[in-house]
Amino acid sequence: MGIHAYFQSLTDLERIIRCPGRFKFQEHSVSAHSWKVVQYAKTLADIEESNGVTVDWKKLYEITSSHDYGEIFIGDIKTPVKHHSLELRAMLQQVEEGMVAHFIDEHIPAEFQPIFRRQLREGKDDSVEGLILEVADKMDQIYEAFAELQRGNTEKEFITMYRSALIKIKQIKLHCVDYFLREILPDLVREGSQSPIDIELITNEALASETRP
Repeated sequence: MGIHAYFQSLTDLERIIRCPGRFKFQEHSVSAHSWKVVQYAKTLADIEESNGVTVDWKKLYEITSSHDYGEIFIGDIKTPVKHHSLELRAMLQQVEEGMVAHFIDEHIPAEFQPIFRRQLREGKDDSVEGLILEVADKMDQIYEAFAELQRGNTEKEFITMYRSALIKIKQIKLHCVDYFLREILPDLVREGSQSPIDIELITNEALASETRP
């Protein structure tokens, strides 16, 4: 079917709902998540560049826009399950990468296969672009959880999502992380001050925590 199969498969990302199996006031699809991650990453990269950091924008757009493509094959697995152990996370990633590779071999014309393998790979690494992707991905997790907590959703998983994402972000050494913690997060916390759930307390505990998410 060629590249048509890839284009057609993108619709599946609109049908995959994040954080399945939990009550939510607002559903979020993987497709919507990917779009938001690109938007976060653009601003984060601008902050890095304003501090003299060189950003490979082509790489950044490729890895942020396609970072969850593999969920077409395995769905969105709950964060606590996915990160239960390093071994489990590695196994899930191996399965996902294997199915993406099989899809490329099966459907993508040979002359474009190297491009698709580069674009659909796991983009989180120690490069500036990979770290920005990590921060942007966790930022959307924070905002999704925040929206539920702000509305009074008492599902404990959203507290866990918010807390673990914030702990992960604060451990990443980037200028944009410093900016997020100093300028953006306080605005978010102030906005949530009327929530029946104490978002400020959860935030302060996460920022003070020395444990890994």
